[in-house]
Amino acid sequence: MPPIGDTLREARMRQRLDIVDVEERTKIRAKYLRALENEEWGLLPGPTFVRTFLRTYAEAVGLDPHVLVEEYRAASDEVEEPEPQPQPLSNRRPRRPRSERRRPRTPGPPAPLALLGAAVVAVIAFLIILGLVGGGGGGKDKAASTTRTSTAPRKAAAKPKRAPGAARGVTLRIAPSVPTYVCIDSGDGSPRVFEGILSQARTFKNGGELRANLGKRSVKITANGKPMPVQDSADPLGVRVTKAGAQEITSGPRPCA
Repeated sequence: MPPIGDTLREARMRQRLDIVDVEERTKIRAKYLRALENEEWGLLPGPTFVRTFLRTYAEAVGLDPHVLVEEYRAASDEVEEPEPQPQPLSNRRPRRPRSERRRPRTPGPPAPLALLGAAVVAVIAFLIILGLVGGGGGGKDKAASTTRTSTAPRKAAAKPKRAPGAARGVTLRIAPSVPTYVCIDSGDGSPRVFEGILSQARTFKNGGELRANLGKRSVKITANGKPMPVQDSADPLGVRVTKAGAQEITSGPRPCA
């Protein structure tokens, strides 16, 4: 297979495009496009940007981006970082110190339930006798009313309602002003949610996390319903969205890289 730079240059020339035309299509600076064609990898910001630029350039001239990216990996001897493996949790609970072990309770005084019951009975009996001695029905009605009031069941406390609109996951809306390469996953080692050229606004949802790798910054981003400030430029952009909010990925491997 011809070198990567020759493949890009020949595809551009077959479509009768110059570097300025490709720069307008991809929003990648001309000096980076020339560095790709000349395979001057040291002039590019880093391996992540090289792979992003290769994908965007290849799609702009009608080439398969995966083939060029894999050839670049092999040529640069790039080694992917191993994914962290989850450590098995022990089923045995940690033993509590002796000082925190449960101490025997000191028996307290018995609850005065019997005295309270006797007092209630005495009050009710007094009210009944008072009604009989008075000879009127008002005393009986009053006593009955008092009895009904004391034995009426209490209204159960209302359960707290869940606040409307509580977030159940994360959302990411990308609205490009020009066709832009976009690759989205849901975390390190996760399958890709979307990869391709995005020419119109689209919303992505997930339960806990979304990460996006964009070929350029000519986009409007809304994360969890809140706009994220992005300065329009031809540089690539990495974004991570969680329930806590959105933040730009400034270091480390990018999504789908």
